[in-house]
Amino acid sequence: MMETLSTTDERIQPLLPVRRLHNFVYCPRLFYFQWVENVFVENADTVAGSSIHRKVDVPTQIKDGLPNALPEGTVFRSLELSSEKMGLVGIIDIAESTENGIELVDYKKGSALRHDNGERVAKEPDAIQLAAHALLLQEHGHTVSSAWVYYAADKRKVEVPLTEELLGQCRQYIGEATEAAKRVTMPDALCGDPRCLYCSLYPVCLPEESSYWKTPGENAPAIQRPPRPDSDEGEVLIVQKPGAQIGVRGENVEVRLKNEKLGGMALHQLKQVYLYGAVQITAQAAQLFLENDIPVAYFSAAGRFLGMLQGLGTSGTDARRGQYRLFEREDIRLHLAKEIIRSKIHNQRVMLMRNGEVEKTDIEEMKRLRNQTENADSLDTLRGLEGSAAALYFRLFASMLKSKGYNFDFNGRNRRPPRDPVNALLSLGYSMLAKELTGICHSVGLDPFIGFFHQPRYGRPALALDLMEEFRPLIADSVAISLLNRHELDEKDFIFSSKGVFLNQQGRRAFWEAYFRRMDTLVSHPQFEYKMPYRRMLEVQARQLWRYLRGEAKTYCGFTTR
Repeated sequence: MMETLSTTDERIQPLLPVRRLHNFVYCPRLFYFQWVENVFVENADTVAGSSIHRKVDVPTQIKDGLPNALPEGTVFRSLELSSEKMGLVGIIDIAESTENGIELVDYKKGSALRHDNGERVAKEPDAIQLAAHALLLQEHGHTVSSAWVYYAADKRKVEVPLTEELLGQCRQYIGEATEAAKRVTMPDALCGDPRCLYCSLYPVCLPEESSYWKTPGENAPAIQRPPRPDSDEGEVLIVQKPGAQIGVRGENVEVRLKNEKLGGMALHQLKQVYLYGAVQITAQAAQLFLENDIPVAYFSAAGRFLGMLQGLGTSGTDARRGQYRLFEREDIRLHLAKEIIRSKIHNQRVMLMRNGEVEKTDIEEMKRLRNQTENADSLDTLRGLEGSAAALYFRLFASMLKSKGYNFDFNGRNRRPPRDPVNALLSLGYSMLAKELTGICHSVGLDPFIGFFHQPRYGRPALALDLMEEFRPLIADSVAISLLNRHELDEKDFIFSSKGVFLNQQGRRAFWEAYFRRMDTLVSHPQFEYKMPYRRMLEVQARQLWRYLRGEAKTYCGFTTR
């Protein structure tokens, strides 16, 4: 049930940066992600490339533009030129005036191509980039005498002959890249291509997975590695002391209460911040978190998720347009909702089979309800099936609790507020999952407030709630069961009041340890069978939905476990 958007868009095209033309020649899909979707991911190669450019990144000061006549020996660094006629803008690393014209030098991190005879030549994307710079200089009235690429790994320059054939190829690539940027559908992935192994956007592009989702079948591709980032490390700063304030000092984040320092860490170690209750954050710290893409999640003192402070993230314009358009189609909403709820009931059944002491008839009933979702003819019918499965699941939930210490009674699900410790744990777990997926929807370019199963309403991240359904049993419920069965919580870890039952500060610490432990647990992907942490699996599911809403995936496959 793949829905296709119109193939082109009439949006105004800004000038194409030459560095994005380089991306296009290397991989059109990489170009589309970085130029159209504004997605950029750092890895060791991109950081090393930035380091190589540091010597030439300080621009030469020029008054009144580039002069027509340049004294011999004049050197320009980081020279920016643009052309409305070509629709191009570029920054030349080094341009030096010689007797015969201007000599160009571009710096690259890697090595040149080497022929069998030992001759070194520039890679095609690098040669096209220099050709584009030459065309910009020619339009500004200058003759380019020679062009070179300095390859840092080889520590030598390689000449790029500026032939008419190369300049013509460059003009053709400029036209192709400009047309590709107008299209709503991005270029196909380079499946099995060695270039993917070195691409920083591999975890976002998901080349083999994307090809499978486009034409799913019984045989999923044998993927050699899971699409995990090179570095998924970092600490979560959790502050729950009333009156505490988060500030920055240099490159360090500090937590203070009045004049006393409670703790802190280096900025580069931080990946998320959780604030509970009356905790403040300085304007300087907020700006630093936004600049470094560190999301800040706000919770009430009782643990209810309130909202997030997060940077602009990716554009996601086309995915959002598809999301809004498909939301108006009840058949599409039902199609997505059926797969989400089928996966949720399947995972609830697995949890009972793994951890509970239940009758075979109950397991068979869960199976029947799961299979019935495929035949649901309306969202109301589907909600009825989901409600019946939830009622049976929570009636049997107590059979999964093995604690022989404090008696944590559980007589069914209750909330707003939770009236017993088990429901307090479940509510906090669901709140954390809603927070995780709200941030993920935002970061991948989806609107977290426009869902397909949950109805949108003010302040409700409906799409995040949709995506979390299949993970509720496996993450939130599993954390609650683990905490109680391992005796990691006791009665003293809860606050019992007329307003409900909640974890105290000590209890929340135990909860976070168990929650992060679960999020870091490796789990097998249902189609591709590679293993990755639950934290990463949430993102992969969101990126799959992103592709479906853009019309690039035939269907959405929910996450299920065995």
